[in-house]
Amino acid sequence: MSTPQPAEAAQERQPIFALQRCYLKDLSLEQPNSPQILLEQAQPTVDVQMNVESQQLAEGVIEVCVTATITARIDQRTLFLVEGKQAGIFEMRNVPEEHAELLLGIACPQTVYPYLRANLADTITRAGFPPVHLAEINFQAMYEAQRAQRESGAGAAAAAGPTLN
Repeated sequence: MSTPQPAEAAQERQPIFALQRCYLKDLSLEQPNSPQILLEQAQPTVDVQMNVESQQLAEGVIEVCVTATITARIDQRTLFLVEGKQAGIFEMRNVPEEHAELLLGIACPQTVYPYLRANLADTITRAGFPPVHLAEINFQAMYEAQRAQRESGAGAAAAAGPTLN
């Protein structure tokens, strides 16, 4: 067995970050008040909810999912509800912890999100409605806001002291 040469050892420690696969993990469409609501001429209100989550699948392999729920209503009646979850499997090795957190919170969702936008717009169009084009998202701002919220929550919990059950 030969010992690794310095160049080989340095190459083994090189950071690796790559998208292995991008796929539509879940998609649902509901039109609970059709066909009657389709005859109405009122402009619907549209609500969009977003979520990003990640989980480690194996050593150096992480799945990142971006979920969007779009609900269109006329008055209090639902015109349609579409929910999609787009996922990516990323390989991440030899990446410093502070960089890994940024990649998972910003770069991975930014990579997956355009696929989710296209899938949801296509689904809504195929359901017989004008497409809803989701806006671009600044995942860095979203990540920083969530991080600040977590830190303020942890700080408040620490300031309150330990809890006894």
